[in-house]
Amino acid sequence: QVQLVESGGGLVQPGGSLRLSCSASGFAFEFYTLNWYRQAPGKERELVQGIDATGIRTNPADSVKGRFAISRNNAENMVYLEMNNLKPEDTAVYYCNVRIGWDFWGEGTQVTVSS
Repeated sequence: QVQLVESGGGLVQPGGSLRLSCSASGFAFEFYTLNWYRQAPGKERELVQGIDATGIRTNPADSVKGRFAISRNNAENMVYLEMNNLKPEDTAVYYCNVRIGWDFWGEGTQVTVSS
């Protein structure tokens, strides 16, 4: 079965950096687009950025342009989100996603940006 497991979240000060990881299994990873979404309290889930099977990134959300970047390692079935210059408004639960007929989600990893 499809499994997505996120890790790497935590508490970080404004201006800091984090690298989120998503370990995928149960499907032919190298053929699918993988996405990172986030959901802040009281807000809808939003797409942060995606990356297709060839490594081409989709346009990131305006709020993270120039600060976040998605990458993938097809040999290890991993997708990453490098987050720099973090701001308090980046505080959210971050989810890994793949669409194979329908959407599959991990359980998410909490990112809290606070001094």
